Amino acid sequence: MRGALALGLISLALAMIIALALAPGGGPEASDAPESLSAGADEGISFTALSDGEAVETTMAEWLPGVVAGEMPASFEPEALKAQAVAARTYIIRLMGGAKAAHPEAAVCDDPGCCKAHLSEAEMRERWGGSFEANYNKILDAVRSTDGEYLAYEGEAIEAVFHSSSAGMTEDSAELWSARPYLVSVSSPESGEDVPDYVTSVELTGAEFAEKILSARPGAELEGNEAFWLGEISRDASGRVESAIIGGESFTGQELRELFSLRSTAFSLSWTGGAFLFTVTGYGHGVGMSQYGANVMAQSGANYEEILTHYYQDAKLAAW
Repeated sequence: MRGALALGLISLALAMIIALALAPGGGPEASDAPESLSAGADEGISFTALSDGEAVETTMAEWLPGVVAGEMPASFEPEALKAQAVAARTYIIRLMGGAKAAHPEAAVCDDPGCCKAHLSEAEMRERWGGSFEANYNKILDAVRSTDGEYLAYEGEAIEAVFHSSSAGMTEDSAELWSARPYLVSVSSPESGEDVPDYVTSVELTGAEFAEKILSARPGAELEGNEAFWLGEISRDASGRVESAIIGGESFTGQELRELFSLRSTAFSLSWTGGAFLFTVTGYGHGVGMSQYGANVMAQSGANYEEILTHYYQDAKLAAW
């Protein structure tokens, strides 16, 4: 009887070992392909995306990891990546409510100048090389651990815009677009120790500067001593340039940012005696979450909800 029982247990053990070896990932020849993207609530959020100019049907579970990978360095803290996943998911959900004039056939696109960046698996492999699997799984964990979560204000998904880095304070949306109660100016903790190229400069000769200014304001008076071309510079509550008088003409900070390809409107402008010098701090429009600020907060122990509710005042986490 004992012999028969022992034989039965051995047979059962062998069967279990064989089953595990044949299961996905169970044998020594397991694939190094990433895990399945299927993920709860995100799998049920479907939309059309414009990818490389082609409209494709996708789900949040399939599309969002590529957005997080395209918008934030995989080296960032897990809680910062989670905050990015929620912000990007919120942005997409908001866009699902209507069509963009640039691409009425799709809710979102992979052009960061229009919607948000998005990396395909092939692009991630090329960018990360041997670190692909570790980075991809880190991104995937940020997406899955926030599955279906988005930011809402008065029951609706917010405009969860974000930018790279701020100069101590984020920008109030009212200064650039229109007022949003959850997109007000708040402190942001990043510094030059945290952000590559945090402070940059653009230098132009008097002739180069005059050419740019006159292309936008032909009536500007740019004669004589260059030191007198510059007038009053006004700043908003965040410290960014609100307006500047140049050659008797008024420019907004955003106009000058675009005209001179500056990284942000947090800049100073001076005549050095031989050139016009812009000294610029931070990168991006400054509204909403600062990505580097989020990473510094995460390094200091903040979780993703604390990061999000700091940058998006009065917004609440909601679930799909």
